[in-house]
This record gives sequence, structure tokens and C-alpha cells, in this order.
Amino acid sequence: MDLSYQLYSARNATPWSKVFSALADQGYTQVEGFGGMFDNVAELAADLDNVGLKMPSTHLALELLEDDFDAALEIINTLGVRQVYAPYLVEDDRPTDAAGWQVFAQRLSKVSDKLAGFGVTFGWHNHDFEFVALPDGQIPMAILLDNAQNISWEADIAWVIVGGQDPIEWIKRYGNRITAVHMKDKAPDGENLDQDGWTDVGSGTIDWAALMSAVKSNTPAKIFVMEHDNPADAIAFGANSIAYAKTL
Repeated sequence: MDLSYQLYSARNATPWSKVFSALADQGYTQVEGFGGMFDNVAELAADLDNVGLKMPSTHLALELLEDDFDAALEIINTLGVRQVYAPYLVEDDRPTDAAGWQVFAQRLSKVSDKLAGFGVTFGWHNHDFEFVALPDGQIPMAILLDNAQNISWEADIAWVIVGGQDPIEWIKRYGNRITAVHMKDKAPDGENLDQDGWTDVGSGTIDWAALMSAVKSNTPAKIFVMEHDNPADAIAFGANSIAYAKTL
């Protein structure tokens, strides 16, 4: 399994050259990008190359992929990205019924078809809202995966739990669609409030040993991405999390 680091976790620890050097020293061989870091893609590629890091996966906004595909493709090709995940829907844009989620699934499907023509896998990265039942009882994440059969899923398992679902049931049900996994951990209730309740992978309440067993048994995922939405120390988070992940 390839251990990666979601660079959103280090957005407050830049410059990127310093972050990349630290991550390489910790044993990472790859990182995952996010949409706010691509102002100078050529410089970014050079900084990664200087320390031997690769970026096989990244998050890109669906709007960029739909409205300026050439710009998205330049990012993808310059950095050697092979897996792209659309990461989020702001609350005002989230469908409120099954029909709306079906329409959104078709938007994802169209982008997936387009990227497939360039040998790039496309999928959705979840948060918690996709697992909250609609008024008719349907779950948005199931609607997406059932109606866009050509997309993959980057499973952010901690958010599945926050959404009130059993992640192992989802891994078993849709495991063949999971091509990457976000590894993050929840602090005990009431702790790490200055870090939005998250903690280093392996030091929180999520049973990653059981989850990794399920992932390895039910999915083709190879990329496992350490993530913390608001770490007190992004570099220490990277070191502690990769050390734990290597034990799994």
C-alpha cells in the first residue's frame, strides 16, 4: 500500500518546498494535492521532484473540470496525476432530494468519461453530508455510486462515521469502487477542540486496524492518504501518522 499525505493538512505550514522536504524525510514517497495550491504548477512539480515525491492523486473542483478542462488537464499532466477526486459541495449547492442527487451523479459521470479518455481515473471524495438520509430515506452517497457507475470513490472513512454510518458495511457494499482511502482520526469527545476534534492517525477513537483489514479484503485501493483538517502541527501530524500506518 502506498502511504500519502493530503497537502490540505499543511496549508498553514508553507512554503511547499519546506513541507515536501519534511515529508520526504518522514518516509513519504507521494502526496495528494488540493485545489488551492496550483497557482504555479511548474514550480510545484520541480519542488516535488527535488525531494523525490510524486503526486499520483489530487483533488480538483468539479467546476474547474467542467468549466476549464484544459486548465485542469495542464495540472494533471504537469504533475503526473493519475487519479482525480472532486472533493466537496458547499451547502447551498447540495441537492435536497433523490432526483437532485441523480442529476449530480450524471455530472460526475460526464467528467469521468472525459478524463478516462486521457487515462485518468475520476471519483468522488466524501464528507459526512452524503451519508445523511434524505426525507425519503435514501442515502446520497448510494445514489451517487448507483447512478454514476463509472466513477470511483475516495473513501474518507472518518467522515462516514461522523455521518452516522457503519464504514465497514459501506466498504463491503461498494468496495470495488474504492480506489483510495483517507486516513484521519477523531479525538475523544471534548478533546482537541482547537483542532476541530481531529487527531493524529492511530491516536484517536477510530479502529483503523479493523478498517484496514476490511479495506484490504474488499477493495482495490492502493493509495492511503493521511489527513487532518486542522492540525496544531502539520509536520508532526505527518510523522506520527505515517509511523502508525506502517504498523497496519
